[in-house]
Amino acid sequence: MAAVSAALVKELRERTGLGMMECKKALVAANGDIEVAIEELRKSSGMKAAKKAGRTAAEGTIVMRVADDASYGVLVEVNSETDFASRDEGFVAFANKVADIVFTTKETNMETLLAGEIGQAREALVQKIGENISPRRAVLVEGGLIGGYLHGNGQIAVLTQLENGSAELAKDVSMHVAAVAPRVVKGDDMPADVLAKEEEIIRAQPDMAGKPAEIVDKMIVGRMKKFLAENSLVEQPFVKNPEIKVGQLVKDAGASVTSFVRLEVGEGIEVEEVDFAAEVAAQLKG
Repeated sequence: MAAVSAALVKELRERTGLGMMECKKALVAANGDIEVAIEELRKSSGMKAAKKAGRTAAEGTIVMRVADDASYGVLVEVNSETDFASRDEGFVAFANKVADIVFTTKETNMETLLAGEIGQAREALVQKIGENISPRRAVLVEGGLIGGYLHGNGQIAVLTQLENGSAELAKDVSMHVAAVAPRVVKGDDMPADVLAKEEEIIRAQPDMAGKPAEIVDKMIVGRMKKFLAENSLVEQPFVKNPEIKVGQLVKDAGASVTSFVRLEVGEGIEVEEVDFAAEVAAQLKG
């Protein structure tokens, strides 16, 4: 069997646009004959889908569905590589199809969903659009009264769960969450590790240096209180009327906030530029 060099893999990758390991595998199977490898790759019906599978999908949309009786709601994020693709009619239809299935079945595990008709529809769409299309995550919120808000073309979406209240109130609170992005419903919900990290940051601030311990402790208490107020939904001034806090708004309506979920397209996805030479060396080492 002919040796498969990094240069040969690079050439095949440039000529086909396929992933490095797929190119290496094809060359190994073709005993290093690049033309035979290309011919065999072209015979593969899944070639285009495989070609795109490694590219980062960081654009897209979020689709929201809420039951008519407000008993549950779902959010589904579907990603694409470019904003242009996310506006394609086929992409929009696919995103809505995924949301409809999640809404009907209440299934949120993407591996399970992609094993069925969603996976087949995705492959067909990838072949048509020529980009990686990735149903990324689905969230189900049920119980109490559910309302939501969808911002723009589905770039940000929020579901809010209330005890009592109305769908309109839940929508208003969701709109606030979309705009302000609180971390928790109330201060008591803030994770202990977040509090510890914030206290560590406060203690390291320049104006703490040289002060007596009791003064530092008092300053920390005050600043932690401010931190919690700024990041707790019920303590934030309501965006539509800053004269009243969200907690008071909800209380005046005879309701309380149980939970909220806020999704933003592409959050947490890192788009990296890969050094090709380093990638080849790492992947083909040995």
